[in-house]
Amino acid sequence: MAVAACAAVIGGGPAGLMAAEMLLAGGAEVDLYDAMPSVGRKFLLAGKGGLNITHAEAAEKFLLRYGARRSQIAPLLQDFGAQQLRSWAQGLGIETFVGSSQRVFPKEMKAAPLLRAWLHRLRAAGLRIHARHRWTGWSDDGGLRFATPAGEKIIHADCSVLALGGGSWARLGSDGAWVPLLAARGVAVAPLLPSNCGFEIAWSTHFREHFAGQPVKAVAATLSDAQGITHRRQGEFTVSDYGLEGSLVYALSAPLRDCIAVRGSVTLQLDLAPDKDPARVLAEVSHPRGSRSLSSHLQGRLGIKGVKAGLLREALNAAEMRDPQRLAATIKALPLRLAAARPLDEAISSAGGVPFEALDEQLMLRELPGVFCAGEMLDWEAPTGGYLLTACFATGRAAGTGALQWLRTSR
Repeated sequence: MAVAACAAVIGGGPAGLMAAEMLLAGGAEVDLYDAMPSVGRKFLLAGKGGLNITHAEAAEKFLLRYGARRSQIAPLLQDFGAQQLRSWAQGLGIETFVGSSQRVFPKEMKAAPLLRAWLHRLRAAGLRIHARHRWTGWSDDGGLRFATPAGEKIIHADCSVLALGGGSWARLGSDGAWVPLLAARGVAVAPLLPSNCGFEIAWSTHFREHFAGQPVKAVAATLSDAQGITHRRQGEFTVSDYGLEGSLVYALSAPLRDCIAVRGSVTLQLDLAPDKDPARVLAEVSHPRGSRSLSSHLQGRLGIKGVKAGLLREALNAAEMRDPQRLAATIKALPLRLAAARPLDEAISSAGGVPFEALDEQLMLRELPGVFCAGEMLDWEAPTGGYLLTACFATGRAAGTGALQWLRTSR
């Protein structure tokens, strides 16, 4: 049944555009407002090095990536998960493929072709896009207030979808400025925290000067979180001037961040030889090395060289390096003391936001009937690897569908 009503979508990222698509498909008139000069800026930057749109792993494992919020995310992904997202992209003429890591990419790799095709279809369906419109809250009569280059505008709509992003990458529009606006209306908002972020370590000057910027590959990392749960991931990360960053660190960013909040710091144990058991490592380091240096011995027996050898020397002094038992134990569990997460604005994404408890099943705010929320402004987090984008699309679809039902039943 067609809906002759006007909906406002605020935020032009994947969640907002997907909400707009659902509303347009149901017959609503849709105006989309974005604070930036053009829509999809964070989406485009995220896809600059290759758009990882989703992931091809089994649904059960996929859901585990959403941690404490997997039960709330599950029904959304059931309606629009990885396979539906790939089919949707194909409908825009964008073919996808599964990489060796099970990550899913467009064949062209970039985000721009997908965004162009999507915007063309949305505009053809009637979407009106208003750039440089920064939402500043509500007027006394319930209108939506916007700061624009021409001055303040107040817009009245039959319903609205907020898809304003989290608190990371403020220069692309996700600045968290919406938090006090919702709090002032009685909406409980969990503090925005960095997610998929780097962490600070007090490297020695020598290590920093020699190894900053170098990748550390084929390692595993383990930590015990504040609840005593053990987390272990295998992969790679990059040594930075300030500490650590990269996919392995991002996969553990939530428990690392939360442990630091409780304990003041956290120790991450790094396995430099995850494909070899402790007995094998001890045997290799104990093997007579003759006239070879210890560095040559470690490289020849275990393949440990370069930045991995540098990490060992960060953890052990010269006497400890010559102790086979201590050396082998450290190769399998090298302690790295992480002192702090990097600032929110440097993070790839953010945790916190509007809790699902403040929303009904249609993602409508209980305190503000007719106002729906989607995307990163909701209180969930996931590692990189396509999980972030998949849930943004899924929540946008759910909020748009919910807003459409609201229009049909409330008028």
